[in-house]
Amino acid sequence: MWLYLAALVGLFYLLRWYRERQVVSHLRDKYVFITGCDSGFGNLLARQLDLRGLRVLAACLTEKGAQKLKGQTSDRVETVILDVTNTHSIAAATQWVKERVGDRGLWGLVNNAGTFHSFGYTDWLKIDACMSTLQVNLIGLIEVTLSMLPLVKRAQGRIVNVSSILGRLAFFGTVYCCSKYGVEAFSDVLRRELQHFGVKVSIVEPGYFRTEMTDLQKASEIVKQVWKEVPPHIKETYGQKFFDAYFENVKSSLLQSSTNLNLVTDCMEHALTSVHPRTRYSAGWDAQFFFIPLSYLPTSLADYILTRSWPKPAQAV
Repeated sequence: MWLYLAALVGLFYLLRWYRERQVVSHLRDKYVFITGCDSGFGNLLARQLDLRGLRVLAACLTEKGAQKLKGQTSDRVETVILDVTNTHSIAAATQWVKERVGDRGLWGLVNNAGTFHSFGYTDWLKIDACMSTLQVNLIGLIEVTLSMLPLVKRAQGRIVNVSSILGRLAFFGTVYCCSKYGVEAFSDVLRRELQHFGVKVSIVEPGYFRTEMTDLQKASEIVKQVWKEVPPHIKETYGQKFFDAYFENVKSSLLQSSTNLNLVTDCMEHALTSVHPRTRYSAGWDAQFFFIPLSYLPTSLADYILTRSWPKPAQAV
């Protein structure tokens, strides 16, 4: 019996491998719009797709980021300034894309822009930081998608939304997790609604990777500033020793982040170029072999594994 089961599993993976190797034709005629191309995953993906011959429409937050990308790519890559939190900026970018793709429509939309301001425990946070994270990671993603959707439907194309392993297993960065759980839900509903229009929606869930968003120095400054602004009565419940231990845990996690960003951009590229893209891509060894399996465990066991090494507050009961 076990031999038959092993054979069936092997056959399943063989068939999946064969299906996923089939590549979409006429890639050089297809346009892909990517948000958050100043650095990190978006910047690398733009360069990667450029080498594949696709026509890349790269959205950057700053002119500096746009100029840097232009210097790294061919003339097939065009850039535009986009603030995903600004409705007028989104509308202008959509019109800019429409002028370039014409009647062909937009083959690929990659919602990659993101931010992380959620360092610290939940009751350390200010509502402004929470709103900023949600505005970029979730509301902005939804608004860009809705604005570009008619162009994607016209091309019967692809939508690739960048979530996170923290959109599958919430244990750090409260509001960031909320935003990524929202991305997961939005993508799941969108995928089911658009299947009859020939549009395919994929979610990419990176583990820990070293990008500008997870830069150790910047993250350290944010954590210290968050703690500095915590009201005294809340600080007393945790204590300075707790913060020091928490701070060391954050640094340790960031130092262990993978530097191989291709593990993520390869997933994005596959979602855009494969005839049969996956609905979900878990990017990174930590995501595939620790966090995803952990998410299927009983909640009480997962809680124990995740929190057993956490420091205890000064006024813990």
